[in-house]
Amino acid sequence: MTVTVRFAPSPTGRIHVGNVRAALWNWLFARSKGGRFILRIDDTDVERSTKENEERIRADLEWLGLGWDETFSQSSRFGDYDRIAAELRRKGLLYACYETADELERKRRVQRSRGLPPVYDRAALSLSEEDRAAFEAEGRKPHWRYKLSQSPVKWDDLIRGETLVDTANVSDPVLVREDGMYLYTLPSCIDDIDYGVTHVIRGEDHVTNAAVQVEIMNAIIDIRVAEGGKGALPAFAHHSLLVGADGQGLSKRLGSLSIESMRTGGLEPSSITSLLARLGTSQPVAPEPDLRALADSFDFAKIGRAPARFDEADLLQLNAKILHDRPYAALEPRLTAIGVGEKLWDAVKGNIVMLSDAAEWRAIVEGEISPVIEDAAFCKAAASLVPDALSDDSWNAFVGAVKKETGARGRALFHPLRLALTGREKGPEMTALFPLIGADKARARLNGSRA
Repeated sequence: MTVTVRFAPSPTGRIHVGNVRAALWNWLFARSKGGRFILRIDDTDVERSTKENEERIRADLEWLGLGWDETFSQSSRFGDYDRIAAELRRKGLLYACYETADELERKRRVQRSRGLPPVYDRAALSLSEEDRAAFEAEGRKPHWRYKLSQSPVKWDDLIRGETLVDTANVSDPVLVREDGMYLYTLPSCIDDIDYGVTHVIRGEDHVTNAAVQVEIMNAIIDIRVAEGGKGALPAFAHHSLLVGADGQGLSKRLGSLSIESMRTGGLEPSSITSLLARLGTSQPVAPEPDLRALADSFDFAKIGRAPARFDEADLLQLNAKILHDRPYAALEPRLTAIGVGEKLWDAVKGNIVMLSDAAEWRAIVEGEISPVIEDAAFCKAAASLVPDALSDDSWNAFVGAVKKETGARGRALFHPLRLALTGREKGPEMTALFPLIGADKARARLNGSRA
């Protein structure tokens, strides 16, 4: 059996860290088993799905390194869905319902007032031909529900262990809307069977859905076998969801946590994959630019059940560590594009969080700044001691001369020099920056001139 997994984003918006964690775990599991990763575009919501969003999703995944072995869009398979839906109707498993949204909500309110779960009462199953004709004469169009067995569904979840959901406590799901468009469930089940998906790895908010889908998948398998084909149920793995550093859900902040915003904001893709690969597991988070190494260590047995806390501060810290360890050669095209040479990179990389920070330091070193003069007399004396030619050893000699001339030491010595030379309170070691700034700029800045 070839392990086959899928990531199925809806192109109605951008993908965010929660989506990508699921995509990443699917990808890592498939690669750890020498299997296949399918990108399925769930675009059955034709009103809200856009090609622009689809291209954004593909660009985000490619940027993260999550390439796919096969891809397709559900909108290309409506004919297959129509044939399965027709057969389910013929078998009495898909039945027409005529309640309006308001009528359904009134039923749910009554059930709640009686302390009952708001489960659909299957009133539509009792409708006569005359009843249906009367509704349609009113202009009502039916939506179509799947008739569940109302019995327990049990499976061995690869993360949660033995899991049981009684479908007697679940409403028969609507699979087809009044306008004839399919909701998520039926196309997803058909595609999982037809494309041989062996493992469905997703968030624990889909646990109840899994029981419903098992019943629908079994019906689809029966249809495919009767047609001379085949099919098998996938295994399920439902992982915990991400929460914020405060323990609250991320739903209100998904815009700022979209992968596109992180990509355009300058984060390294490996910082995102390194963090998301290990969040919610017993494995320590560490910088790992090699996705294959992350795949080799992927193990369902190491995944916990508790909500995983996503903290942007951790992501930035990890991003900084990754950049601190990167040699110039590994980043040369990107650094060249922002005008940062090897000496400057080596000087500043220990003090940056984003690659774009290096460009800011280039502007400080090579451009003009307005120096911050804390002690004019001290800085003027220091300016007179700047040697004509600066080398890698010049800073220590220069500081020693200033100390001897002014008697300043400690913070009183170093702080006004850094402020005047860089305009910043903190930053990279001045030993490396000083020769890059150059003697002329150094003198001018120490004298309070913009240089």
